[in-house]
Amino acid sequence: MACKSLLLAVALLGLSGCAGMPRPAVAPAAPIAAETSPVAGMAANPIVYFVLTDRFLNGNPANDRSYGRSPDGDKEIGSFHGGDLAGLTRRLKEGYFQRLGVNALWISAPYEQIHGWVQGGKAEFKHYGYHGYFALDYTVLDRNMGTAEELREMVDTAHAQGIRVLFDVVMNHPGYLDIETATQLSIPVLWPEAAQKYTLSDYHGWIDYNADKQRWAQWWGGDWVRAGLAGYREGGSDDFSKQLAFLPDFRTDNAQPVGLPPFLAGKSDSRAKPLPNATVREYLVSWLSDWVREYGIDGFRCDTAKHVEPASWQALKTASNAALADWKARHPRKKVDDAPFWMVGEVFPHGVERDDYYQQGFDSLINFDLQDRKLDEPAELDRLYSEYALALAAGRAGGRTFDVLSYLSSHDTRLYRRDRLMQAGSALLLAPGGVQIFYGDESARPAGPASAGDPQQATRSDMNWASPDLAVLAHWQKLGSFRARHVALARGSHQRLSQMPYSFARVLGQDRVVAAPFATGAVEIPVQDVFRDGEKLRDAYSGASVTVIAGRVKLQAAGTVLLEAMD
Repeated sequence: MACKSLLLAVALLGLSGCAGMPRPAVAPAAPIAAETSPVAGMAANPIVYFVLTDRFLNGNPANDRSYGRSPDGDKEIGSFHGGDLAGLTRRLKEGYFQRLGVNALWISAPYEQIHGWVQGGKAEFKHYGYHGYFALDYTVLDRNMGTAEELREMVDTAHAQGIRVLFDVVMNHPGYLDIETATQLSIPVLWPEAAQKYTLSDYHGWIDYNADKQRWAQWWGGDWVRAGLAGYREGGSDDFSKQLAFLPDFRTDNAQPVGLPPFLAGKSDSRAKPLPNATVREYLVSWLSDWVREYGIDGFRCDTAKHVEPASWQALKTASNAALADWKARHPRKKVDDAPFWMVGEVFPHGVERDDYYQQGFDSLINFDLQDRKLDEPAELDRLYSEYALALAAGRAGGRTFDVLSYLSSHDTRLYRRDRLMQAGSALLLAPGGVQIFYGDESARPAGPASAGDPQQATRSDMNWASPDLAVLAHWQKLGSFRARHVALARGSHQRLSQMPYSFARVLGQDRVVAAPFATGAVEIPVQDVFRDGEKLRDAYSGASVTVIAGRVKLQAAGTVLLEAMD
C-alpha cells in the first residue's frame, strides 16, 4: 500500500500508527412543522454498533484458550477466535466508534458460556458459545472475554466518550449441557471415557440421556428448566414454553421458590448465592441487573423477547433501572448523563408498529422490515421514510411515541449485499427512528465460512481490519457523524423536496437538515421553508459551503449531499 493510502487508512480506521492494520424539482408542500423531541439523550437518536466481541479484535491473546477451548483445525466456523473486551477498549481509545457517530455499543453477552462445544448445523462443525447465547453462569465473566478489570475499563472508556454500553441478554434459555462442562463440573450424566473419546460424529452417544433423575438433577434441575429429560418437564407448544432449537427453556413463569441449581452451588468461582424465597425469574433478574449495579451497564438487547412472558421483561427493566440509578449516584463523574436504563427487544419479525411490547419494559424493538426493502430506488426509499416518520410520530402529542432499531445486516439473518453498502448505508443512516450498525457493514467485511445446516454462521466472520473498504468506511463515517449531530433525522418531520436529485428535509424544532443521498455532479436542491435566503450552509459530505439563493442551493455533489446550517 502506498504511503498516502496507508495514512488514509489510518485516519479512517482511527488507529494509532499501524496498530490493527495488517427530473425537475418538485415544489415542497406547506412549511414543515417545527416539533420538539419527547425524549432526550441516546433514546432520542440511537446509533447502536452491534459487535460479536469474539470476532472483532483480539486485545489479550492470553485468554484465547480458556476452559480448554481450542481451534477446530478446519474452517473455524463455530470456535472462539480471540476477540475480547480488551480489543473493544483498544478501538475505543483509538476513536473508532466516535468517528462513526456511535452513541451505544451493543456487545455479545460476556458472561460465562458453556465450556465446550456441541454439534453445529447437521453435525458439521464444533459449535462453541462464542456468540453469548449458550449461557452457563450469569454471575461471572467468560474468561475468553476478559477480566472484571478489563470490563470496567471498557465501560469507563466508552462512557468518557459519551458512548453507552449495552449487553445482549438471554432470559429464555441457558446453554446446552456439553461434554466438557459436564466433565469439568462433575455432572454425572456421561458414559465412561466420554471426555477422551467423543467426536463430532458420535457426540450424543456419549451422553446418557436415559440417566435417572437424581443424576440429571445435578444440572439445572426440573424446577429451573424444561428439557424433556428425567425429572424435567417437556417443552410446551406455545411461544413462552417451547424449547427453541432443543435448548433448555427457563421456567420464568414458575411462581414457586427455587434453590440454586446444584452445579452452580458447587462451582467454586461462581458469584451465585441462594436468594431467600426467590423464583427462577427473580434469580435471573438479580443476576442480570447486578451487572448494571456493578459496572454501570446502560441497557440490554433482549434476545428472543417473544418467548418470555411480559412480566419477566418488566421485572428486569424495573430492577435494572434502579440498579443504574444506584450506580450513577455512586459514580457521578463516570456516568454519561441521568437517562434511565434502556431496553430493546428482538421480536421476530416485528416491523414499525406500536404494540403492547412498549408497555412491557421495552424502549425500542428491532425492526426487521428495512433489510428487505428497496433501498437504492429513490421513490421506494422516500415511501419508506414517510411511512417510518409518520408511524414513529403518531400520537406524539399524547405521549405514546415509540421507537424501532433498524439494521441492514444481522447475525441471525444475512449480510446485506457487500457491493451495495454505500447506497444501503445512506438509506440506513438517514432513516427515521434508531439505527443499528452491524460490525463490518461500515468496512464491507466479507462473509465467512458456514455449513449447509447453519448458513447464518457466514454472517459472523472476523472483522476485516487488514483489508477494509476505505471508500465505504469514509462514507459511513460521514453519515454517522452527521446523524449524531442531528436528532431531526431520527425524530423529525419528513418531507420530500425534489425528485431529481432525490432530496428531503427533516425538521425537529430548530434542528433542520436536507439530504440528497444519491446526488452526483452539479446539482440544484430546493431548500425553501427549511433554510432562509442568504443563510450559509455546509455540505457535511463534501465539506463545501453554499449560500441559499431564491430558496435553492447549487453545488457539486460527491455522491451524497448532507446540508446543515453553519455555526
